[in-house]
Amino acid sequence: MQLRNWLLGFLLAVASPALALDAALPNLVPLQSQGQAANLSAQFLSRYAYKPVPLDDALSEKILDRYIKSLDPDRSFFLQTDIDSFLTERTAIDDAIKAENLQVPFSIFDVYLQRVVQRVTYARALLGKGFDFSVEENLDLLRDDKPWPQTDAQADDLWRKRVKNDWLRLKLAGQKDAAIRETLDKRYKNLLDRVYTYKSDDVFQSFMAAYTTSVDPHTDYFGASASADFDISMKLSLVGIGAVLQERDGYTTVRELVPGGPAQVSGKIAVGDRIVGVGQGADGILKEIVGTRLDEVVQMIRGAKGTTVRLDILPVDAGGSDNHRVISLVRDKVSLEKQAAKKTIVPVEDGGVSKKIGVITLPAFYEDFEARRKGDADYRSASRDVAKLLTELNEDAVDGVLIDLRNNGGGSLTEAIDLTGLFIGKGPVVQQRNAEGKVEVESDDRRKPLYAGPLGVLINRGSASASEIFAAAIQDYGRGVIIGEPSFGKGTVQTVIDLDDVARNSKPTFGQLKLTIAQFFRVDGGTTQLRGVTPDIALPSLSDPKTLGEASYDNALPWAEIKPARYTAKSEIKALLPQLQQRHDARVKNNGDFQAFVENAAALKAQREKAVVSLNEAERRKAMAAAAKRLKNEGEDLAANGDDGLQSNERSLSADVAIETARQNEKDVLRTEAAAIVADEADLLGG
Repeated sequence: MQLRNWLLGFLLAVASPALALDAALPNLVPLQSQGQAANLSAQFLSRYAYKPVPLDDALSEKILDRYIKSLDPDRSFFLQTDIDSFLTERTAIDDAIKAENLQVPFSIFDVYLQRVVQRVTYARALLGKGFDFSVEENLDLLRDDKPWPQTDAQADDLWRKRVKNDWLRLKLAGQKDAAIRETLDKRYKNLLDRVYTYKSDDVFQSFMAAYTTSVDPHTDYFGASASADFDISMKLSLVGIGAVLQERDGYTTVRELVPGGPAQVSGKIAVGDRIVGVGQGADGILKEIVGTRLDEVVQMIRGAKGTTVRLDILPVDAGGSDNHRVISLVRDKVSLEKQAAKKTIVPVEDGGVSKKIGVITLPAFYEDFEARRKGDADYRSASRDVAKLLTELNEDAVDGVLIDLRNNGGGSLTEAIDLTGLFIGKGPVVQQRNAEGKVEVESDDRRKPLYAGPLGVLINRGSASASEIFAAAIQDYGRGVIIGEPSFGKGTVQTVIDLDDVARNSKPTFGQLKLTIAQFFRVDGGTTQLRGVTPDIALPSLSDPKTLGEASYDNALPWAEIKPARYTAKSEIKALLPQLQQRHDARVKNNGDFQAFVENAAALKAQREKAVVSLNEAERRKAMAAAAKRLKNEGEDLAANGDDGLQSNERSLSADVAIETARQNEKDVLRTEAAAIVADEADLLGG
């Protein structure tokens, strides 16, 4: 799933030039270093993984199947004859990796590029003909288990229906035929143009992802740029200009300015400005970047602290392409505060009594490893930031604290342990079992908790790994109430191996391998693997367990159990759960916002399970009217819930940002109810 999302995102988001369609497709061939990196990775995967998988014919078949699926997940590009041809090499992948010859996956990718050009060129040709929306026909929405088209005619019919659906969505949103034709032609042309931006590294990354995830869902391979991005996410900082960039119509466009960053402080650049050239140093030559891939532009703009980068800017309000200006910015350290822990106080009113619940939202378990190793006394970490926020909330005399870990995918194990210690003090937090079966208990040594009051932890399906370690420990100790939906279920431990260090390369060449080496177990002896953490008080969910969570992987490790660690659990919270559940049920029964959320979650579930969509205009309008009536009855904004049929980069930047802002400002029904549950906990404990 991770690879599939990466590829689809790449096709839809990477910058590209407007190339002529008769240009030759890129000649992508495997590099010698890539074959060597694959072979070296195989040695680690077959010997040192938590559950080693031999590189043989059986694994070869799985790798090939995953690779094909990652390229064509909806079976809409390849023909069955293509698949039959690929499968003749089904047992050759293992031999190819051992021989450091990756011609097979590159040949498959070459066919993929040809099919993309063929299918999308056909889609563009359909736009001049128009469609008959009175015909009774449907489009299959779920094609991952459908047969591949047998002939070009079958593939053409599939794409005809796709284009027809794209057209109908825009028509139902109120667009006229001419505007629809222009929008879709531009959309498909951009998709075609992007074919020509692929590089050998992209093919190799895709193939290696198919290999590593065939061994284990959380084993992965990434090159130097991916490694740098991981480092940035853990540090919550980078050195650059402090601008969030987006590709729009071939231009690198400023979507957001990071507060306090060089770009924002300078006042020389604004949201919506387009960067058309980049130069290094105070007088470096400006290199034109129109049509350049976004990841390449980002690498050009990043650099060492204190150095200068020159940008050729086409302002957002420029009337023509000649009204540009050149600015100079000095790169500096930029803090990514959006990913940092933050707090707010939620008032809870009940029966004329008001309580204050402090909510700490933690998006990730970040830690600046390098600064910590160097002994920096002020190094940045999740637990240190949360400790500061808890101190502030204590000063605010809150009645309880809610830790919001929704969509927190994990991070540093050390931070999960340290964060747990803030609430339980000294004691074991998690157990690890390695490939040899040896179990180690990881403990926190804090003398006493920083916060000992009423506590709740809000989780969802996106809460994984370190989030689950924290939530499980809080639950096992009886320290607080776990609220939400069952978590992801990732109970495995990974380590990162620098293949260049292993090979003693003087410069980055082979990349890095993230390898599963152990499994997590709760202090009660059970594992978070597969089952995740089950909440004490369940809330409705918007996620799809079929596509999100450990159980969605076909090769996930099973649930297991070992001996419990030595710890002392409290019984007060467990004894309160029946009363907390009763109060929750009574409160939400007549809560209009909560019940609307429940109905929307059910509607979303039904929509996901819908295998087909009608291409008949009358039928679609009938369905729209029914949905509008439901939303009106629930008092929701019809405009905000409408489908405009556009992709993000097809709207104006201001409109796209407005939609994102509106979503961020929506009522957080689940957080509000979770805070109320913590208020109930405080009330019952106080009683």
